Amino acid sequence: MFGKCLENVRANVPLVHNITNYVTVNDVANVILASGGSPIMSDEPEDVEDITSICGGLNINIGTLNKRTINGMFRAGRKASELNHPILLDPVGAGASALRTETAVQLMKEVNFTVIRGNISEIKTLVLGAGTTKGVDADVADAVTEANLDEAVAFVKSFAKVTNCIIAVTGAIDLVSDSEKCYVIRNGRPEMGKITGTGCQLSGMMTGYIVANPDNKLEAAAASVVVMGLAGEIGWSRMQEGDGNSTYRNRIIDVVYNMDAETLEKGAKYEIK
Repeated sequence: MFGKCLENVRANVPLVHNITNYVTVNDVANVILASGGSPIMSDEPEDVEDITSICGGLNINIGTLNKRTINGMFRAGRKASELNHPILLDPVGAGASALRTETAVQLMKEVNFTVIRGNISEIKTLVLGAGTTKGVDADVADAVTEANLDEAVAFVKSFAKVTNCIIAVTGAIDLVSDSEKCYVIRNGRPEMGKITGTGCQLSGMMTGYIVANPDNKLEAAAASVVVMGLAGEIGWSRMQEGDGNSTYRNRIIDVVYNMDAETLEKGAKYEIK
C-alpha cells in the first residue's frame, strides 16, 4: 500500500508549489526532488497565482512570516482552492506569537486545506484559536505517548472531522488521521530533532504524495511520514565517526532518493486505530 504511493510519486512527478520558510527552503526543494517530485518556490504576491495554477498542489509553511509572504499565502491559497488543488498547511510556531496564530487561523477560514501537518502543540493552538473546540477536546498532552495514545487519536480524529482535513501530528509517535481512521506511526529517530527542517521537508514531500495519489490521500500522507521516519533510521545507521547533524541531514535526503517500495513496506512501523 505505502509502496504503491511511493511508486505513484516517482511515476507522476508531482509539481509542488511551496511557500515555505527561508531557513529550510533549499532542503524542502531537495527532498521533493529526492522523493520523485518537482518543486517550485515562489512567495511574491504578484507571482503566486500564476505559479500555483501550473502546479498540482500547494504547500504553505508559516515558519518565517512577513507581510509580503502572508499576502502571497492568501492569494496562492485562494487560487489553489478555486482550482481544487491539494493544499497543505504547516503552522510552524503557531502559539508562539499572535501573528503566527492569527495568520494560521485566518488561512484555515479562507483556504480549503487538504492536510494540516504540525506538532501536537501547534495543532492544539489551531483548535483553540479557530474556535472549533465544540466537539474537539483540546485538553490533550503536549506530547503523544503510549500512555495517552487513545486520547490523542480521538483528538486528531475529532479535529479532522471539524475541519474536513487530514490531520498529521508528528513527534515521537506520529498520527495521521481523517475522521474515521488513524495511522499510528513509530518510525524515526530522536536525533532527527537536531536537524532544522525535517518537519518542513516532510510537509513538502507530503504535498507531493497527496498530489500523486488523489484517490488515496490519507494513505499517501501516512506513507510520506513513514518515508521520512524510515529515512531517519537508515540515515542514522550509516553515520560515521566525526559525522554530525549536517551530514545526517544529507544522509536522510539520500535515503529518500534511494527509497523503493520494498524497503518502505518492510521498514514501515505502524498500526491503524
